[in-house]
Amino acid sequence: MSSTLTGRRAPKLWWNLLGLLVFVTAGFPLYWMLNTAFKPAKDAIDPDPSLLPTGITFDNFGRALDIADFWGPVGRSMTVSLAVVVVGMAVGLLAALAISRFAFRGRKIVIVGILAVQMVPLVAMIIPVFLLLNDLGQYDRLTGLIITYLTFVLPFTVWTLRGFIVNIPRELEEAAMVDGCSRTSAFLRVVFPLLAPGMVATSVYAFIQAWNEYLYALMLLSQKNQTATVWLGNFTTKHGTEYAPMMAGATMMAVPIVALFLLVQRKMAAGLTAGAVKG
Repeated sequence: MSSTLTGRRAPKLWWNLLGLLVFVTAGFPLYWMLNTAFKPAKDAIDPDPSLLPTGITFDNFGRALDIADFWGPVGRSMTVSLAVVVVGMAVGLLAALAISRFAFRGRKIVIVGILAVQMVPLVAMIIPVFLLLNDLGQYDRLTGLIITYLTFVLPFTVWTLRGFIVNIPRELEEAAMVDGCSRTSAFLRVVFPLLAPGMVATSVYAFIQAWNEYLYALMLLSQKNQTATVWLGNFTTKHGTEYAPMMAGATMMAVPIVALFLLVQRKMAAGLTAGAVKG
């Protein structure tokens, strides 16, 4: 009996060790960012760095706030990210509903097109996007950046929400319509509440994508309208890179993402495991 129990525990032990290895590998960059943010600046450029904290100081955060305007870029990043989430969810939900609930000519072509758009490298579209926004008068404007981010976020949003809507039985809507609800009312009262986990998970993805994007923000905005990710580039000059203040700035930039995740973690976990399966 003991040998049987030992044999059953062995695979579980290996899986636990594998999970621990993945956790350490994924969490080490975050730990190193925090360690560098709070250590003295001279220790951050030590050629023989210590894995353990050598000292705690908040001077790097003061330096990060003083080197350039911090709240301006953060405010612009927050504005862009929230706009992308709101518009992306509204448009993506309507598009996903149309694809999953209505039969129309060219429906399969639209679905294949959504997948094909996600395969195009973002770097390959920099010049066309720049020229298009310049012709539309949207260069160096937050609205132009929001439109650009929406083109990246919407395909994933539509595809993911479509999976959630397909998994909701049509009979629920039909039963609500039999009880006197219109199609719109049946959707709002029956289907929409069931989509909450999927919408939360997709919204978090869209927010992170818009918040962390660097290349297009650098190319499409001037320094006076720069976002938070471009703001971090101010720590790299011709005299070198101030690693400790840069890590302090990166830590402050990560706070909104962490706070958002802590607020919606339950809904997000349910959304990631409940939808986007059935096609």
